[in-house]
Amino acid sequence: MNDNEANPVTIIVGRVWRRKGGEAEGVHVMLVAPDDDSAVRLALEALAREGYAEAELDQIGEMQGAPDDEPHLSAYQGATEGEVSIVTFNESN
Repeated sequence: MNDNEANPVTIIVGRVWRRKGGEAEGVHVMLVAPDDDSAVRLALEALAREGYAEAELDQIGEMQGAPDDEPHLSAYQGATEGEVSIVTFNESN
């Protein structure tokens, strides 16, 4: 990658809790960052601002293009515009 290319959209997958000991929600965080450490830091800061008390992040990777379906498509677009996009969903136990 050269300096003129934009960083790819990073996706971080895990679980979040609104309150300690509460019910977990699945989470996908999409953002653009210069490296994985920065991406994790920015994701945790954004989750805290949104009121999540705990987060467990399991995987990090680069998106290989825009997703096809909502809400991930909008989250991806937001990430390309400099936002930290958070998608939560109910996890099946």
